[in-house]
Amino acid sequence: MGVPHASGDLSSEMEVDAFRHLFPLRYFERHLSESIRPDARPLGRARDTTLALGAVASAQGSALAKIGSTTMLAAIKMEVMTPSTESPEEGCIAIDFHMPPICSPIVRPGRPAEAAPVISKQLSDTISSSGMINLKELSLVSGKAAWMAYLDIYCLDADGALFDAALLSAVAAFSHLQIPIVSLNDDGKIVLVSEEDVGAKLEKEPVNKEKRKLTLSSIPFSLTCILHKNYILADPTAEEESIMETLVTVVLDSSARLVSFYKPGGSVFAYTSAVQDCVALTRQRVKELQEILDEAISGMETD
Repeated sequence: MGVPHASGDLSSEMEVDAFRHLFPLRYFERHLSESIRPDARPLGRARDTTLALGAVASAQGSALAKIGSTTMLAAIKMEVMTPSTESPEEGCIAIDFHMPPICSPIVRPGRPAEAAPVISKQLSDTISSSGMINLKELSLVSGKAAWMAYLDIYCLDADGALFDAALLSAVAAFSHLQIPIVSLNDDGKIVLVSEEDVGAKLEKEPVNKEKRKLTLSSIPFSLTCILHKNYILADPTAEEESIMETLVTVVLDSSARLVSFYKPGGSVFAYTSAVQDCVALTRQRVKELQEILDEAISGMETD
């Protein structure tokens, strides 16, 4: 008696799956009318988020961030450079966002993903305008030497809200960053001090005597929302983004101040009430992400 029932369930599942693929918008709107999404989330709830610091042993700072299935690996490599004449007491940050073919079926081998340079620019603008990092902390010798921080972010799984996950991984990597010890060599050049030499007596006094962390302030966090008719969906999946194309990304810092608002086109107008609702959802999300980051940092300190 159990076999026909199982067969009926299977047939029903196949019909639902077929309807979802043939009429995706209607399928989603049926769920939205009941204030629920196909993955059982309420409209305003973000996916489960995890953060792991120190994911790349060879980097000076690194983090692995996951929002749902969307996965980002961020790593920072520090190099000594000559500062510009315009900013002799400041270092620099260079950010690169990568989308290898493994992250999504829409990314083809040999063809750079269209979203990659856009997200790279967004990340650079956000980190710069938020004031999270005081570039003077990257100075070594005024006018002669400063740190260049190369931040590379690799998208390992692109299942929606890529900027949110990329920004979280970037912030976490800078939170984990330890600036190396450097010294002056006989030629007066700045050189890295290896781990073996840290305990030994150096011929020249180190420029910075111990590894140190950056002082981060006004840490930015973001939330991407979909505007569809009268609905607002927080933290969309890739499927939701492909069906309902009007996206809004709000970036707030840890004090809930607006850093940026980004709306890359779309057919739905961002009315004042919708923007206010998106900002309210982002405020709530910032608190969640700050707690997740604090837990990851305290976990590293305990280890």
